[in-house]
Parts: sequence; C-alpha cells; structure tokens
Amino acid sequence: MTQAPLLRQITDYANRADPYPLYAELRKTPVLQEEDGGPFVISTYWDIQSLLHDPRISSDASNLTAQRDELTEQEEETALPPSFLRLDPPEHDRLRRMTNRPFGPPHSPRRVHDMRGELAGIVSGLIAGFGDTDRIDVVDQFSYPFPVTVICRLLGVPREDEARFHSWADTIAAGLDPVPGDDPTERNRVTHEARMQLGMYLAGLVEERRKTPGDDMLSELVTSHGPDGPMTTMEVLSTAALLLIAGHETTVNLITNGMLTLLRHPEVLQRLRDDPRLAVNIVEELLRYEPPVQLVPQRTCIADIEVRGVTIPKGSSIWLVLAAGNRDPERFKDPERFDPDRQDIQHLGFGSGIHSCFGAPLARLEAQLALTELARRLDNPRLVEDPPPYRQNAVLRGPRHLNITFDGLRPQ
Repeated sequence: MTQAPLLRQITDYANRADPYPLYAELRKTPVLQEEDGGPFVISTYWDIQSLLHDPRISSDASNLTAQRDELTEQEEETALPPSFLRLDPPEHDRLRRMTNRPFGPPHSPRRVHDMRGELAGIVSGLIAGFGDTDRIDVVDQFSYPFPVTVICRLLGVPREDEARFHSWADTIAAGLDPVPGDDPTERNRVTHEARMQLGMYLAGLVEERRKTPGDDMLSELVTSHGPDGPMTTMEVLSTAALLLIAGHETTVNLITNGMLTLLRHPEVLQRLRDDPRLAVNIVEELLRYEPPVQLVPQRTCIADIEVRGVTIPKGSSIWLVLAAGNRDPERFKDPERFDPDRQDIQHLGFGSGIHSCFGAPLARLEAQLALTELARRLDNPRLVEDPPPYRQNAVLRGPRHLNITFDGLRPQ
C-alpha cells in the first residue's frame, strides 16, 4: 500500500461500508506518517492502549504546533470553550469529577440502573409506533429517537426542541472528521456557528434552571456546590453541549451497527431472542467488532515519544485508530469473527484512560435493551439492502439509514 493516499483512504466515503481491509493494511506499519508534518497514525492494540494512558499525549488542541494560531482565533469566535473531553489534567479531572456527581458513583451510584424501567418503556413505545407496516428505517424510527429521548430526559432538555438541536449536533459531529472536504475554512465557519447557536440555546435553559431547578442533570450542574466549587456558566454550557451531543450520537451508531450485525448473523439474533441474557456479551463484542467511534484524531504529543523505534516529535498530531486495534490479531484470537461467546473482550470501543467514555454505562444499557427488544418483537426481520448507506462521518461510523422488512410484530 502506498502511503500517499493514506488519510484519504481512512476518511474516504468509498471505504465506509467496510474499512477493515484498510485497517489490516495499516497494522502492517504500526506507526505511520503520510508525509512530513502530517499526523502519525497508530493502528495496533497495545500501542493505542499505551498511548491512551500516556500523560505525554494531550487532548488539548492548543498543544498542536501546526494549528495553535488557527485554534486560538477559532476559540475567540465560538464563545463556547472546549469541553473537558478536549482538556488535560487538572482542568479535565475537575470538570469530569463535577459532571459525574449527578450521573454516577460515588455520589449517584444508581442513576443509570434506576433508569432501566423508563428506558424499557421508551423502547416499547417506539416499537409500538411502527404500527401495521412491514418495513421500517431502524435509524429514523428507532435507534436515533431512543437515545435522543433518553438524553433529553436525563439533562432536562425539552424533547420537542429536538428539531432545533438536531442540525447543530449533526454539524458539530461532522466537524470531528480529521480531513475536511473541499473547503475546510467554510466547514470550520459552519461548525463554529453551530456551536454558538447550541450554546445560546443551552444558555436559555441554564437561566431557567437557575430560577427554577428541576430533577435533571442540567439543574444539578447549575446548582451543585461540591468540593470543587461551582462550575462557571461557560463550563456548564460546554459540558451540557458535550453531554447532549455525545449522549446520543455514539449510541445511535452502536444500536444501528448492532442490528445490522445481528441481521448478518441470524443465528446470533435467534439466540438473543431465546435468551435475553446474551445481550450483555453481544454488546461488548459489538463494541470490539463494530465500534461506533472508529478513530481518535484529536491527540498531540507534548514531548518526544518513541513508539516501536519511531520517534514522534513534540507537537505532532496523532491519530489512534481504535477500530483497527480492536481487530488486531496480536491481541484477539480470530479477530475478524463476530463471536458473542468470546471470553476476552477488553476492547477499545469506549477508549481507555482518563478520557474513557463518560456515558459508557448508559450506552451499554441502552444498546442491551434496544437489541433485545428488537430481536424479540420483530418477526423474521431482513435487510432491504446490504451494505446500507453510511453517514459521511469517518470518526462516528454508522449507517445513515438501515431499512429492514419483517413479517409482523410479536406481542409485547
């Protein structure tokens, strides 16, 4: 494989339906730089895991030498500061700790667990909404509205406002792609505008919660005064924007990729229908086999780092191709096989280290409930087209539509 078209191959829509042959080629050169000054691409499991835990790897984009001036100008334009996902310790740790207080242990240990009944009710309602049809788009009618409804209820964002923040979220998510399209300046402008619009929308909700707090995460972020003190208004807005977008974008892909994989493996679909307990293993294997986040391009060296004899200079950009690491034969036996009985599934589907996915417990539960109920209720489901059309996003990879047909709905 020639190195020149590497970045285009990773982000090329033509490879979206099946990027895994390309990832196998990448692993043959575990530390690869396309051209002088370009990003270093890391594609093997152990190297990715090590770098995710290495304090010399920064998530703060201002440390990327080539982009420092551009990013400073962009941040002045957006008025919405980076979320804790794009910060390093100690600020990352402080904000993540504060965000976690109303979401998980030790302060709210049963928050996700206690949502199980509510989540199941949302799933049942969406399936009932299929009506008498024998054909649906899983994305539009199920795997998108489900996590959006959940994160809206959790945060306290009005579900009826979804049409407003949907386009902003799509635009911001598209901005994650590491290689812009024909006009990167225009893409940056559109992304920044979406961030500002979302920030202003959330500012209105924050002001309402200050006056009249409710039983939701946004209210708790606004009113909480724990050991770290209160969040500033801008920190609340940035955190709320992160939770709103990340709280549904990745889960949409996880559920859709999961249903697509099950339909391609009907014997596993039947096993899940017969034994719902298999859902836990299925979701973990899906996170390895078809992870919703394919690569992490926003990492920078803050010191020279040697990886497999290659020195990555300070200030260099690093891409960590999680999906390639998840199918690394040096780490997993028979990695190209979807195997829900796999005993060793220490995948990179939620990342690793201090930036591991904040919402992983909720995403797991949502996917388990969603796939179990689809398997149980849909009678003889079949794909209308394979492969389906994919989203443009190379980072958040998943079908844009998943049209299926079935013979009917089994009773609830």
